[in-house]
Order: sequence, then C-alpha cells, then structure tokens
Amino acid sequence: MKTYLEISEFCQLVHLNRQTVDEMLARGALISKEEDGKIYIEADENSIIASGAKSTSVEKSTEQNNSILAGASFVEKTIGTILNLHEKVLNAKDETLEALKNENKFLKEALYSMQELYDEDRKTVETLNNQLKIAQDEVEFMKRKYKLMWDKTVANFAAGVAEQSKQSEQSKQAEQSNS
Repeated sequence: MKTYLEISEFCQLVHLNRQTVDEMLARGALISKEEDGKIYIEADENSIIASGAKSTSVEKSTEQNNSILAGASFVEKTIGTILNLHEKVLNAKDETLEALKNENKFLKEALYSMQELYDEDRKTVETLNNQLKIAQDEVEFMKRKYKLMWDKTVANFAAGVAEQSKQSEQSKQAEQSNS
C-alpha cells in the first residue's frame, strides 16, 4: 500500500526545504500526485532514501547533509519499530495458537467424555428395554393364567347356579305333583 504525504509534511520528514523537494520532483526522483490543488509525495522507504541520496550533491550545504542523516535515522527508527511490531504480532500469534490448541484439546476430551456417557446411557436403555420386555411377558402370562382361572370359576359357578336352578325346578315340580 502506497502512502502519500503532503509536500510540507514530506519536507519536515526528510528535513529538506521546499525548493530542494521541488527540484527532485522536476528531475523525477520522487513520485507525486496532485489532488484538490495540493501536491502529495509518495512516502515509501525508497523515496525517502532517494530524497536523502539526491540531496547530497556537492552544492548542498552542511545543514542538508545533517538532514540526510536525520532522515536515515528516521528510516532506521521506522524499520526498528516495524520489526518490533512484527515480533509482537508473532508472539500474539503464538499465544493465540497455543490457546486454540488448548481449547481444541479440551473440546476433544469433552467429546470423548460425552461419547462414554452416551455409550453408558445406550447400555442402560438396552437393559431397561430388556427388563420391560420381560415384565410385559410376565403380565401377559398372568393375564392368560387368571383368565383361565376365572373362566373355570365362572363356568363352575354357572354350572352350580344351573344345577341349583334345576334342583329348585325339580323340587317345585315335586311339590306340585304332591299337591
């Protein structure tokens, strides 16, 4: 990404006067663009170094040589800052990766634990289903057993009632025939 600075800011950054920067623009030593009537100069490392290197001509004063050194010092500080930030980003990346690894390990253990619980629950459900089937078979057996018993009892009772009715009719007929 290209960064552009207004010409006055660029002059302050590289410690050159406006006339020298204008001359460098005329020679094509610097890349510039114009927007809204303002001149912007590309402020990358090459243009800053170029501005420092181009300004070291024999006709430049000692003050300009000092400004070149200040510009070089600025570049060195900028590079140092960038390297420091890069190191911090790498450290943050390592910390993030470590945190993600720990989280993944935790999730993996939780998943295994859930699988074990699921297997135990499945076994419990299977056992309960077997017990329920056995209980249902017993209930069906008891129903058949009591049905047979009650059918026999009802049949015996019905037979007893029928026999009593028959005896009662016979005794009535005997009484009527005796009378």
